[in-house]
Amino acid sequence: MKILVISGGPRKHGRTAIAARFIERTYGFHTLDLSVMEMPMYTGEEDQTTNPFVKSLRKSVLEADAIVLLSPEYHSAMSGALKNTLDFLSGTQFLHKPVGLIAIAGGGKGGINCLNNMRTVMRGVYANAIPCQLVLDPSTFDYDRDGLLKEAAEQVDKLIEELKMYTRIGKEVNVQQLI
Repeated sequence: MKILVISGGPRKHGRTAIAARFIERTYGFHTLDLSVMEMPMYTGEEDQTTNPFVKSLRKSVLEADAIVLLSPEYHSAMSGALKNTLDFLSGTQFLHKPVGLIAIAGGGKGGINCLNNMRTVMRGVYANAIPCQLVLDPSTFDYDRDGLLKEAAEQVDKLIEELKMYTRIGKEVNVQQLI
């Protein structure tokens, strides 16, 4: 099962990157880190399809069996970096693909608006955002170990297990449709 993690935080050393690295280390998934990718600003112009970062992004998402999206919550929404990146994608890459959503909250505002924003965009690209979703606030991070505290790690594990379940179910349904 090929699961791709998209770290939607624009800061290289932010909590979104810490959470994405934790998931990558723990589960062995490949991560696209938007803080180091040189994604152009989406304009919708046809010549952007030849950009090497855009081509790589589209190929990676298309070939993945499932996706984990992580984003900090900025002004009650996902990061601009993640939204810009998702604008380069469509149902061609996401159709019925299971997607797990993780918001990285700041202070006392929560992160639920970020999750709702990501879920709305996933509907727009015909993805299957799974029911399990997660908000990680600053208190869930183990900064000394560049990871998550035990309770948060257990919550991530539940999300990953549900994502895998939906991925297996989706493969079974697709196989049955071909018969």
